[in-house]
Amino acid sequence: MASIIKANQLQDFGGNSIITSDGAGNLTTQKINYPSFFAYRTSSNQSFSQNTDTKIQFNTELYDTDSCYDNSTNYRFTPTVAGQYYISAGAYIDGTTTSSPTGLKLYKNGSFYHSALIYSGGLAGGHHINNIVNFNGSSDYVEIFVRSGNSSPFISYSAGATLATYFGAYRIGS
Repeated sequence: MASIIKANQLQDFGGNSIITSDGAGNLTTQKINYPSFFAYRTSSNQSFSQNTDTKIQFNTELYDTDSCYDNSTNYRFTPTVAGQYYISAGAYIDGTTTSSPTGLKLYKNGSFYHSALIYSGGLAGGHHINNIVNFNGSSDYVEIFVRSGNSSPFISYSAGATLATYFGAYRIGS
């Protein structure tokens, strides 16, 4: 004789939903890597001043699972679920003519957090940064800044390749 257990929701000891069913056999599992987003720069290059930290305006979202990325005003990620997040960004920086430090900086809550500055040797190219950041799930946010010692640098939105300047994040743990 077979046993049958019928339920539309399975919860953990904290009362959090692990698995739900719509009654038609379709299951929904807990979202593990959410919130997450991926944004990039489109339409035009972004100029910035020499030796100044300038926020990159990643103005187009490829996806934003929980509407936690602002792609029109502050260009920042503010996740609504507490935990650790993998942050990744890249930018194609051009207009570099001298061997000056050039690269990206990660800011958390308006303050410097991590950098990936390199001496570019006067060559344009891609710069990348990544880190794991802990968020409180309410007010913590991150932004990506660029800095160059060159006299007329700019961030290329395409550099001949789709998504050359990008910013993304996803939750990896609590």
